Parts: sequence; C-alpha cells; structure tokens
Amino acid sequence: MKTVNDKEFLTYGRVLDVDTYEFTTAISGHEQTAQGEVVYEPSVAEFEELPLFSEMSERVYGDMPVEFGHCSGWNEKLNALEYHRSSEVDIAATDLILMVGRQQDIDQKTFTYDTEKVECFLVPKGTAVELYATTLHFAPCGVDGKEFRCGVVLPRHTNEELKADTTKAKGEDKLLFAVNKWLIAHEESGLGDEGAWVGLKGENLSL
Repeated sequence: MKTVNDKEFLTYGRVLDVDTYEFTTAISGHEQTAQGEVVYEPSVAEFEELPLFSEMSERVYGDMPVEFGHCSGWNEKLNALEYHRSSEVDIAATDLILMVGRQQDIDQKTFTYDTEKVECFLVPKGTAVELYATTLHFAPCGVDGKEFRCGVVLPRHTNEELKADTTKAKGEDKLLFAVNKWLIAHEESGLGDEGAWVGLKGENLSL
C-alpha cells in the first residue's frame, strides 16, 4: 500500500512538519470507542489547550480561527466522500488508512463519482497531513481491524448544522450536508436516510 510519504500523495495533500506527541498522548488516554462505531467531535477543549492548536491556527491556517477535534472508531469501508472549501488537517494517533479522491473527477452534470478512482494511503502513527480542499475524503479506516484515532483540524464552525433549507437545492447545493461540508454518499452507507446526496457509483470499497 502507498503511504502519505510517497510522491503519489502530493496530488491530495502534504505531510506537515509538526510535533504531534502531546496530542497522541492526550487522545491515547481516552476510552476506546464502542465496537463497530465511529465518533466525530469537531471541537475538544483538551486538544485546543495544546500548543499544537495555536500552531495550526497561526502557521497552517494563516491565523484563521480553527477547531481541533477528532474522528475515532472502527471502520473498514468507504461509505461516502466529502470535501470542504478549505484544507483539513488529519493527525494520526494510530496507524490509519485514508481513502481519497479528487473533486475534479466528480461528474458536474450528475454529481456522481466512480469509486474506482479512489486511492488508499497509509498514515503512520504520529503523522500530520494536510488534505487540500479539492481532496475527497471521509472517516479513516483502521489497520488490521484495530480502532483508529485521528485528530481533525478545520476552520471553526465546519460540520455544524446547516441553517439554510436545502430541500429544494439544485446543482452542487444538493451535496451540502453541513456547514462547509459537501457530501456524496454510497447507497449502502444509509446516509441517504439522513438527507445525504447518494452519488457514489460502483463498489462501496472495503479493506
């Protein structure tokens, strides 16, 4: 499997030169996620008190207000792909695998995406990566069936509940699922029942 240190990853993002030790130590003290579940918390006060939080805001995001949370749990499937109008920083507190694609490959007439175009990259524990705004991604996958733990840094308010009514949305607006979050789901994911746009075509990829 390719890793984020391989040149192929440069299409999707870059590895950041930051010290992640305090974060990985902090999240390792959290209770294990319930078997079979994936949890996402956009903002965790404990993480936002770390020096890494200020470094993310000031250096990586150019002094923008950001949020520092995590996505953790048990996952081995693609299920969906999302993108933002901003980069996302993922910090691997365990070895994990990212399934990624390119926003440019979304069919702009049907707003569908062929899962055959997805690539997988191993992110070694302790590695922080910036995923560019045009990089499609979703919840990481664990390695060898183990729980994954991933820090997530995004502009403040990303992934909060939408205030706008999108029930009659057209075009790309149909993909808007939360604040700064455009989502394309696979029919097998069940996210369509939550109002997500179902547009992933092909196999729901699994490790």
